[in-house]
Amino acid sequence: MMTIVQTPDAPAAIGPYSQAMIANGMVFTSGQIALTPEGVMLAGDVKEQCAQVLSNLKAVLEAAGSSMSQVVKTTIFLDNMDDFVAVNELYAAAFGDHKPARSTVAVKTLPKNALVEIDAIALVG
Repeated sequence: MMTIVQTPDAPAAIGPYSQAMIANGMVFTSGQIALTPEGVMLAGDVKEQCAQVLSNLKAVLEAAGSSMSQVVKTTIFLDNMDDFVAVNELYAAAFGDHKPARSTVAVKTLPKNALVEIDAIALVG
């Protein structure tokens, strides 16, 4: 059985997908970009965008009955690998002592020309 996760505390999906899905005691989030919960894309620098991305990710995880401390794996997509250090700072602050497995990849373009996108897989409950 799968459950769709939807919360007004994060931006609605901008395509034919869900904010997240719960299956077999785990939540699989869609990639979060720097859209506000109202759907406004932040035009700021990578730090401002990353802070919004992490806020969105936290909201989706909490709506699924999970949390940042239950994340098992993340993937970070950057439009410029030069932003790695700045993103890493905010990421480390958001996760604290918890250090999930992670991949970080540079991509040519992200939705809405975002500078950073992050998705996660986490335990529920």
